[in-house]
Amino acid sequence: MRDGWIDSTGCETMERQRYERGHFVTWLPTSHRYTTDHVWLASGPTEGSEPRWRVGLTAFALRLLGELVECEFTVPPGGCVAPGDILGTFEGFKAVTDLISPGRGIFAGGNPALAGGIEAVERDPHGAGWLYEFAGEPAPGTLDFEGYCRWLDQTIDRLRAGEGWPEEPVG
Repeated sequence: MRDGWIDSTGCETMERQRYERGHFVTWLPTSHRYTTDHVWLASGPTEGSEPRWRVGLTAFALRLLGELVECEFTVPPGGCVAPGDILGTFEGFKAVTDLISPGRGIFAGGNPALAGGIEAVERDPHGAGWLYEFAGEPAPGTLDFEGYCRWLDQTIDRLRAGEGWPEEPVG
């Protein structure tokens, strides 16, 4: 479904589809890549010879964290990042967790719109609420829209059954 959603640059329309499982409902961009840690990556313009990626939290991650309080980066702009590197932390009322790099490349910096407060992350998590950008490539194993929906299905089903987090993606 094309719903007329305008991204934070104000010039692109994003294709999104509804996802629903149990009591959890959200709209997910179909063009994004996703991680099993419930982070999204959106391809942007090329910087030099490297594609630029915008990174943010999915609605599912936000639901688990509760209301966000703070996001802090420990990697400076221009710093090298690799999959699994800790880039900083984000804090919600329910948890504090590390912000893990979902790709390899050069950290371009945090979203300047979040300097005055991180409300945009909850208000528009797949648009103006992006967390940071990097130039490079996503880690192997990132999921497309369909793969992430399967991962969410498995995660939600296991949580509802009291079995905890799944070990790895299905399919």
